[in-house]
Amino acid sequence: MKHILITGSTDGIGKLAALKLAKDGHHIYLHGRNAEKLTLVTSELKNASNNSNISGFVADFSDLDAVQQLATQIINEVPQLDILINNAGVFNSPVAKTKDGFDIRFVVNYFAPYLLTNQLLPLLEQQNSPRIINLSSAAQSTISFEALKGKTEIDTRAAYAQSKLAITMWSFYLAKKYPEICVIPVNPGSLLNTNMVREAFGRFWSSADKGGDIIYDLAVGEKHRSKNGNYFDNDQGAYGQAHADAYDEGLISQLIQETEEIL
Repeated sequence: MKHILITGSTDGIGKLAALKLAKDGHHIYLHGRNAEKLTLVTSELKNASNNSNISGFVADFSDLDAVQQLATQIINEVPQLDILINNAGVFNSPVAKTKDGFDIRFVVNYFAPYLLTNQLLPLLEQQNSPRIINLSSAAQSTISFEALKGKTEIDTRAAYAQSKLAITMWSFYLAKKYPEICVIPVNPGSLLNTNMVREAFGRFWSSADKGGDIIYDLAVGEKHRSKNGNYFDNDQGAYGQAHADAYDEGLISQLIQETEEIL
């Protein structure tokens, strides 16, 4: 039985993956930003999976102080962590900038998982064959470091695509720095039938199950155990190539340096 934390798991593909993993008998830690919704989903998944080992944590990922508090709470309350799935993400938002002046897409999609993961690494390192699954996207574009730092504004799509390249580049960095942890960035599939996609594009191409199924498979599938530092492209249904910048050591070290300064 694995202990698995899935961020952004009160709906969409995170929730679907949580249900599949719970049905296998794993200990699941859900996360959401709304306490009421989290309570409802926790009891719904307990009933649907016949697994009582499901609990949840509340944190708003657009607030990095809340992410830090979440990390502290997890360290204090979770006895072990085998798998971390950084699934929480945002595309459209009524608020473009956080209270700290950063684009909300960079914060929720990249800074928050970066901060949370780095705090939880000691928990992961204690386990045999731990894994980190980071949710990327087919949409990846070259990062404007001025936009990353909140010094210049870019549009929603650009910020989303840049935040997804950032989490991919950081995934490759993590994979090299912690070879004993299997780190896999994944494009779960383009235009899946989720609230986020419908709000952003008003249409979808594939069932949300396509995304939930690949997260489940990457988290516990034996064949992925040796794929540390590889990018899974679920539009192709196979490992593939991320954006060219994700393989540029100079850009990766600049990204990590800028991120550390911001955080």
